[in-house]
Amino acid sequence: MKLDILKECAGAKKIGITGHVRPDGDCVGSCLALCRYLQNNLPEADVEVFLEQPSDDFREIKGFENIVVLKPVKQGMGVRTDACAADSAKTENSIAENSGSHDVFFVLDSMPNRTGAAECFYNAADKKINIDHHVSNPGCGDVSLVEPLVGSSCEVLYGLMDKEKLDADIALALYIGMIHDTGVFQYSNTTPETLRAAAHLIGFGFDFPRLIQETFYQKTYLQTRIMGKVLTESRLLCGGSCVAGIVTKETMEENGAVPGDLEGIVSQLRNIKGVHCAVFMYELDNAGTQEFKVSLRSDEHVNVAEIASRFGGGGHVRAAGCTVKGDPEAGLAQVVSCIEEQLEQNA
Repeated sequence: MKLDILKECAGAKKIGITGHVRPDGDCVGSCLALCRYLQNNLPEADVEVFLEQPSDDFREIKGFENIVVLKPVKQGMGVRTDACAADSAKTENSIAENSGSHDVFFVLDSMPNRTGAAECFYNAADKKINIDHHVSNPGCGDVSLVEPLVGSSCEVLYGLMDKEKLDADIALALYIGMIHDTGVFQYSNTTPETLRAAAHLIGFGFDFPRLIQETFYQKTYLQTRIMGKVLTESRLLCGGSCVAGIVTKETMEENGAVPGDLEGIVSQLRNIKGVHCAVFMYELDNAGTQEFKVSLRSDEHVNVAEIASRFGGGGHVRAAGCTVKGDPEAGLAQVVSCIEEQLEQNA
């Protein structure tokens, strides 16, 4: 299916864009790249991006400072229509104006039920468009395009955009998303088409080696210290084929850490020699409940998308996530049991 983005938005006066909760590089890059593309080509439309607070690592992307920042929705409370009156550089009046219906609303790199507070905008929109690359997404909305064989949502967008209408700002945003979801082109979701697209994007002249270093590899001292703690306290399971690490809310509070400080830990666990699957869990800040975000990374021996789906999550064959409630050891045991089952089948 060839989706014509500009045609789908023709005549729209108010366009909204969002992605998943706890936005990563591909989510932020795709949302801001699409925003810039629409602003350039549909100047009569009011286009805005709604996301939970992204990492400052992505501040160089054009439009970052204009993101309408939404407060995370507490699990079990449902999505509130007033949830958009949140932490934002915009005035309260400006945010309130956005609570009305959009002519077109995009959900990128996600399904609507994983967009947190932004789901209220999606539900109220006249036209709903979903663009993604996660194999666990069945597609939704009035217009849907899910490309599970493509390495990132930014690469999907690149394929949909008129190449003559790209500029350096769009190119930079797309490139950041691509490097983050392909592990700087080292993951198995990297294809010849991915590299051809990346080659075209870096031709716009931005400093791509610095972007790779500063947004993907570079860590703060706090991030490095938390990672070291997780690695030191990690456990080998399944005869050494699986490794697991857990961070509790107490540990995060003691160290002054936030979820964004935990980026890259699961990939570092996966780098351990002999490990086929890595599990990293951290406790979410949900009052009155024990809930842990679970990140999974694997090689060809384990399909983590299948495992994550059993717990209501999803993702890619080699990188996926979900949440588990209650005692973390019990949750970990359930996840590891699924991993062990696959390891035995694929031995």
